[in-house]
Amino acid sequence: MNFINNKLKLRGKLLVLVLPLVIIPIFVVAAVIGLIANQQAYLGITKTSKDDLQHLSSFCIDLLNSHYQQFQVYKLDKTRNLNNELSTLASLSYDLVENEQELYAQGKIDLKTAKREARQVLKKTNVGETGYIYAMTSRGVLQAHIAREGENVFDERDENGRYFIREMCAAARASKPGETLFITYPWRNAVLGDKKPRTKVVAYRYFRKWDWIIAAGSYLDETAGDVAFERQSFEKLKERIRAKKVGATGYIFCMDSKGTFTIHPDSEGKNLINARDSNGNRFIKEMCTKKSGWIRYPWKNSTDSAARMKIVRYDYFEPWDWIVAVGSYEDEFYQEANKIKTHILFSMALLALIVGAVATALVFWASNIITRPITHMMSVITRVKRGNLDERMVVSGEDELAEMGSAFNRMTDIIQRNKAIESNLAQQGKMASLGVLSSGVAHEINNPLGVILGYAGYLESKMGDDDPNYQYIHEIKRESKRCKKIVQDLLSYARTPRPTLELTDLNDLLQQIIDFAANHTDMRGITISTTLANNLPLVELDGDQMRQVAINLILNAGGAMPDGGGLTVSTEVVDSTHVRIIFSDSGCGIPAESLEKIFEPFYTTKARGTGLGLAITRQIIEQHHGEIHIDSVAGRGTRVTVTLPIEREEL
Repeated sequence: MNFINNKLKLRGKLLVLVLPLVIIPIFVVAAVIGLIANQQAYLGITKTSKDDLQHLSSFCIDLLNSHYQQFQVYKLDKTRNLNNELSTLASLSYDLVENEQELYAQGKIDLKTAKREARQVLKKTNVGETGYIYAMTSRGVLQAHIAREGENVFDERDENGRYFIREMCAAARASKPGETLFITYPWRNAVLGDKKPRTKVVAYRYFRKWDWIIAAGSYLDETAGDVAFERQSFEKLKERIRAKKVGATGYIFCMDSKGTFTIHPDSEGKNLINARDSNGNRFIKEMCTKKSGWIRYPWKNSTDSAARMKIVRYDYFEPWDWIVAVGSYEDEFYQEANKIKTHILFSMALLALIVGAVATALVFWASNIITRPITHMMSVITRVKRGNLDERMVVSGEDELAEMGSAFNRMTDIIQRNKAIESNLAQQGKMASLGVLSSGVAHEINNPLGVILGYAGYLESKMGDDDPNYQYIHEIKRESKRCKKIVQDLLSYARTPRPTLELTDLNDLLQQIIDFAANHTDMRGITISTTLANNLPLVELDGDQMRQVAINLILNAGGAMPDGGGLTVSTEVVDSTHVRIIFSDSGCGIPAESLEKIFEPFYTTKARGTGLGLAITRQIIEQHHGEIHIDSVAGRGTRVTVTLPIEREEL
């Protein structure tokens, strides 16, 4: 044994150790291979049968979906017809009201009589079984209604909590003369005995002279389908499913998620959610809970002498909230397996001899396959050991040797990246120092800011909106709050705070910032001009963070012009998805050697600068998925370009 461990190479060890382990067990394997093969045959038959169950389940799901899609198209056509009918009724009602207005305009009747006549006619008109025509003002007061006339329904909500009356009023006021509008919403009418919401469609027009919104509404299910035709088609569908046989005694059944059978040979319409198998398990409840999967349970029919194991594949059809199940008894699976059992046992004797010979050849071949990559690895390791870190192992396959080669290559890559990691660690040390410094500074600054906000709030409560000092108090509060947020951003710089996005008028925001910055002490003697694009769309951004960006850039420009100068702030549309802000000054510019480092934390050219202003600015812009670019020539000025997406896409 010591000779084997010490003298033989890896290939010799494999041959000496593996060959006996293969040849000796081969005869033992031959004795048990028949049993194993037989078991595998049973498993194969089971898998095939389960695949059949799966296919039948998929077939039923496809059948239901096909039926569902056909009726969706049918109902869509009916819905279009309903929209046309409602549009016609709304237009006729509009013409009726307009006719009453003409009679009033001609002096034949007074306005009160005209409206009363219009109300009476509108309330007498029915739409379908339960639909009707009504009229209301653009403030939601019902002028004509079969049950709620005079009520203000402006704040009425549908079953989803949507203010649909508000939407109707707003759309009506914005509509063009003669335009017919539509709205669809879920509604449950308790008076009609509705137990669940139904889809309601309303067509309406706006009669401006009376400020009346004239609407014709009806429920979709009252006109969207021929009930008899749909019931007949549905029965044919059920017959097709019932006609499908699963093995000798298996069948397909369907039920809703509450356990009520919708298709079943003898229990259709019954709720068996609490049914138990022969072991007392509630298998129907389990299927309703999981909705999709496999279940195996013992079941005894009235004609059976003992319980038999049953296997069921079930899937969920969401549009109808149905669970489609295909089941069969396991003992029916194994009939074919029993037929091949004898053939398998006979074949095993001959197979044992063949396998013994093949195994010997394979061991020689395997030893060669295993040792060849190991030899290559040893060669590469030797060269890397000598300092050649560019060497890499050739990796092929997905076995343990391939994993070891990949791990060695990754280790070599890591060694090469050590210098970069050391540099990053130094930068992270700075970030850690920033976090410690910010924690202390935040506490010291937030306390006086809290006092300022408190007194500003007190003064604000003591004066009205028309007080000339009210705007200044409001500015103090807003800027104090912004200061607190800047301190918080500084504190969380290392944690990369996410912006709170909302649609913002960028031109209006920049104008507010410029008005504020113009009074800053650093901007004395500096003229700020603007060139703001008129067609600039609303942009999704964090107003406070973008205010901080603009103020940083404006004050940086002011610091570059101590003797005065000019600053131009302009906006423009880049394309359909981006806008651009440009800050151009006539200051001293930035030296070329500083441009590459200007955005690094703690790098500054100012005597008292912290080096965080532009670093935070770039961080905020990158969090908005934007870009910042600086062009500068020493002695000629600086141009800062900020490009922002109109709608930020989450990554």
